[in-house]
Amino acid sequence: MRSDIDVDVSPDYPVSWQAAAMNTLMRGTMKPMSSLLLRHPAALTVACRAVELAQRLPGRLPGDVTVTEEGIGACGGEWVRMAGGACDEGPAGKKAVLYFHGGAYFICSPATHRSITWRLSAAAGRPVLALDYRQGPVHTLAESLEDAHAAYRCLLDRGFAAGDIVLAGDSAGGHLTLATLLSLRDRGMPLPAAGICLSPWADLTDTPRRFNRWMDPVLPAGRVEWLARRWTDGLDPRDPLVSPAYGDYSGLPPLMIVTGSTEVLRDEARRVALRARRAGVPVTYEEWRRMPHVFALLADVLPEARLVFGHIARFLGAVPVPAAIDGSRDRPG
Repeated sequence: MRSDIDVDVSPDYPVSWQAAAMNTLMRGTMKPMSSLLLRHPAALTVACRAVELAQRLPGRLPGDVTVTEEGIGACGGEWVRMAGGACDEGPAGKKAVLYFHGGAYFICSPATHRSITWRLSAAAGRPVLALDYRQGPVHTLAESLEDAHAAYRCLLDRGFAAGDIVLAGDSAGGHLTLATLLSLRDRGMPLPAAGICLSPWADLTDTPRRFNRWMDPVLPAGRVEWLARRWTDGLDPRDPLVSPAYGDYSGLPPLMIVTGSTEVLRDEARRVALRARRAGVPVTYEEWRRMPHVFALLADVLPEARLVFGHIARFLGAVPVPAAIDGSRDRPG
């Protein structure tokens, strides 16, 4: 089973015309706009307001998908379910994905990421709890991590076995996925069955991002570095809970890491995969040719983005189902 999930994958699908067009569009609009706007703290507030207004627009969801609001601890969230199959299991067979949306720790919400979460529910055969965790600039990375812990403990308290939970997230949510796994392990808590990271932002140090600096069609490297300095002000940026790229992954469950070949964050995603493997963790690392940052979010328009959910389903199908994964096992130091 381990050989099925400890692999590097470079899907050889031809790049679709939709992906080529989307890359061109984003390179000419989103990237220069981000470079221009994200230069002052006030820009963060403006961006937050714009996204809040945009997410009020009605989105298209299949008729067999239900979205139910949920209040958990200090923040809310929503359950996203694809009707039928394991998603409708009774209490004895409860399974879940705990999902952390991306947005650079200051924008977006569960509502903006439903194109991912409903498809993830279908791929995983279980409901997805998308967490509306606290974000900057008002809140800190530690508070986001606290919310992730609270949601995970809530699932355990409601009778979900740790081995029946999967953690997943994209971009900043991928960062939160990795930080949560490391923190759960360090606290000796039972660990989930697996972690899935889509284009994770894993290195918040001040190290210049040279890899794919000009190739990335979406993210301007300088603005990523600017945000990293803001969120790590007063912190040790090499703390693994701040920059998981420097973490010790001993004892963690299997990981799936998905990235695009031209992403400015590709290098740190690859470093996480290598560090986890050196610590004995099976990792499925997938690098998709010329796909933009968190391309799964574009599944309504990109064929490749729809295909990636089949890869996620295969990964989860190959992950061994443990009775329990003890977070105290193989703890560092």
